[in-house]
Amino acid sequence: MAQCHSALVLLLYFFMVQFVDPSVPDPCPTPFARALLPTTNQNNCETSIGQKEQFQSKVTTVLIPLLYLVAFLVGLPANLVALWVLLFRTKKQPSTTLLINLTICDLLLLVVLPFRIAYHFQSNDWTLGEPLCRLVMALFYGNMYGSVLFLALIAFDRYLALVHPIGGRALRTYRYSVYMSMAAWMVVLVAMVPLLTTPQTFVLDDPNITTCHDVLPGEIQSSFLVPYFAGLFAICFLLPLLVVLFCYGSILCALVTAGRRYGHAVRVTALVLIVFLVCLLPSNVLLLSHNSYLWEKESDKLYIPYMVTLALSTFNSCLDPFIFYYVSEDFREKARQVLFCTDLMKVPTSSQLNTRSSSSSRSKVTLLSTSGRVSVTPEAPCLHGAAA
Repeated sequence: MAQCHSALVLLLYFFMVQFVDPSVPDPCPTPFARALLPTTNQNNCETSIGQKEQFQSKVTTVLIPLLYLVAFLVGLPANLVALWVLLFRTKKQPSTTLLINLTICDLLLLVVLPFRIAYHFQSNDWTLGEPLCRLVMALFYGNMYGSVLFLALIAFDRYLALVHPIGGRALRTYRYSVYMSMAAWMVVLVAMVPLLTTPQTFVLDDPNITTCHDVLPGEIQSSFLVPYFAGLFAICFLLPLLVVLFCYGSILCALVTAGRRYGHAVRVTALVLIVFLVCLLPSNVLLLSHNSYLWEKESDKLYIPYMVTLALSTFNSCLDPFIFYYVSEDFREKARQVLFCTDLMKVPTSSQLNTRSSSSSRSKVTLLSTSGRVSVTPEAPCLHGAAA
């Protein structure tokens, strides 16, 4: 599956390169910024003093890349270990398919963060060319909203498992989980295509930088970005948000009704909902707001808040493995075995078996980690062995 996704990324890159216009563009075609409005002065593309200060402020050149860096350093290893455990140490079940795809989506978002980090540390100056800018932005937005789609599918799966354990059994099959995953990836690919096929870099004379996605020609802004992000907000965020709110709200009601036995599950389920809303809601609201006021000078004030909340939204991919996987003691034990290459063939004692059974049951109750027991597969190499 990992090789398939790698091949898909390469195919997207090749497809995107074919649409790069080799001709020299108009040096200053009626520019409008995605969140800033640069002005034109004869043949020069310039920004106002206030806009220039925002491009060169410590928030955009220090704070934002530091936020991306934290998300990358924490999220990448956490998701890599989680993916390894899900692929080689976990019993394959329908819900596992959704969790694997969520982890892959989070990883594809996290691996492009170093490019965003370098871009912001260099005072928002993109030096890696148009094709790579398109690919980075397509993977960034595509997989951000792909994660939202898979979070909604996982919420729906948990809703069926707890609220409708008998009636929903027909929908909780491996075949349906594959179909749902394929549908989500198709939406992600469709969301990527516009970013892959339209120019994303723009050269400014004052300040003397090349922006990536931050400043675009006015005709692209009006004919593409406004309807594109409005559709992205409605289909890939608002609709999944309603699904997540309904499913986890129903789950919380069912758990609270069940009594004190499920207190831990209530807390963790509420945590999932809070992380989803705190990480993703602000950036999407500001995204819609600054596109709605695109032609107003007041939209300049939304640039820095939007960029900060956009950076914070990547923490959702960073936190996903901790609230979905590492909340389970059984999963944490398997992760430790993978990291330290401990002997998986060791026969467990009766107390260890009881602990494993208890933690597995707790995982089922929280509905946030993989259901069922983690299978031991001696033939699967440890992480160090794979790296070697």
